[in-house]
Amino acid sequence: MELMDKLEILADAAKYDAACTSSGLDKKSAKARLGSSMMAGCCHTFSADGRCVTLLKVLLTNCCVYDCQYCVNRRSNDTRRAAFTPEELAELTIQFFRRNYIEGLFLSSAVLRNPDYTTELMIRALSLLRETYGFKGYIHAKAIPGADPLLTWRLGLLADRLSVNIELPSSQSLGLLAPDKKKDAILKPMALIRDGSAESRKSIRQLPAKQALHFAPAGQSTQMIIGATPENDRHILHLTQNLYQKYKLKRVFYSAYMPVSNSTLLPAPEGFKPPLLREHRLYQADWLLRFYGFDAGELLDEQNPNFDPNLDPKCCWALRHMEQFPVEVNRADYEMLLRVPGIGMTSARRILTARRTCTLDYAALKKLGVVLKRAQYFITCGGRMSDGLRVRPDGVLRHLVALEKPKLLAYEPEQLSLFDGGNAV
Repeated sequence: MELMDKLEILADAAKYDAACTSSGLDKKSAKARLGSSMMAGCCHTFSADGRCVTLLKVLLTNCCVYDCQYCVNRRSNDTRRAAFTPEELAELTIQFFRRNYIEGLFLSSAVLRNPDYTTELMIRALSLLRETYGFKGYIHAKAIPGADPLLTWRLGLLADRLSVNIELPSSQSLGLLAPDKKKDAILKPMALIRDGSAESRKSIRQLPAKQALHFAPAGQSTQMIIGATPENDRHILHLTQNLYQKYKLKRVFYSAYMPVSNSTLLPAPEGFKPPLLREHRLYQADWLLRFYGFDAGELLDEQNPNFDPNLDPKCCWALRHMEQFPVEVNRADYEMLLRVPGIGMTSARRILTARRTCTLDYAALKKLGVVLKRAQYFITCGGRMSDGLRVRPDGVLRHLVALEKPKLLAYEPEQLSLFDGGNAV
């Protein structure tokens, strides 16, 4: 098979993997080396310094010994198969880099023969890039669950970030849809990567650059499929919080299930719509966990196990806790400001800085970046709410839902009929 035919097949097979990002990794160039990038790494996205960067996102092979029901590369699926040799993949990456197509590599793979054999091939490809070609660009590699820990360790010494897909939100669903994969086989490499990354960071701080251990310095991430199994959002969010706390993940990615199988164990493909809006709400809640100080138990409970498709999680929380509002912006602390709909991290910091020298009013808040269309119902300035504002709980709900309508249109237009829009009174 021609190399470009392999690339077409294996790049297309990689499109379902959402965990393609890096952040906070500063890779300095060395003399006569290739591929230096400054805090870069996302496929068709923006790096921490504002640049749009690109990775070659590809599978080493889509020939798989597993038969996961939700996967397009499962062994029972009738699809074109291909596999790069390590030499082909390394040469392809370098040629793409020299043509300025990419700044790095995102490498994943189906399981060829067994996890150890597949990992050895990945190590060989990355070794050629790092040692033979002297490539110093960003590399994100997918660790294969079930591989020998020493192989995973070697892979982490060659890659900037590792990830292990947790696949499904519960061990019961994993056993049903992916019987070849086990929960322990997924969590063990996560623990290894966590400990290795921590040791690497400590080594980098304490030792000279040439002596420091560089093991997955950009940390690890994971991905789970949403909508293929019956777990609710509350279950998924608690799992996400536990992964962040226990395994120190940089990101948890959510992938709306795409019907690629006629298995009776999965939603019927006829008429099935990928739960893109649900995926969006989970990403919003994930952001609240990571940066806004929320706990999973605050956002969802037994009475509300799923997110409202018509309203973002932060607004939903605020409407359920109106006893904590309105907040006086001239006195509230940073943590409370972050809980106000319409106030983000940047605007909260600006408020804290600005109020040291003056008393803030609504005009000043607007200049500081506060979204008053949302925030006006939850704040006061100098003890006063916005002029002319008359608040009733049902009116606030209608107004906030109306603000969400343009965003909802991009996901599931039928959701718009669930609430009548209109301005709050």
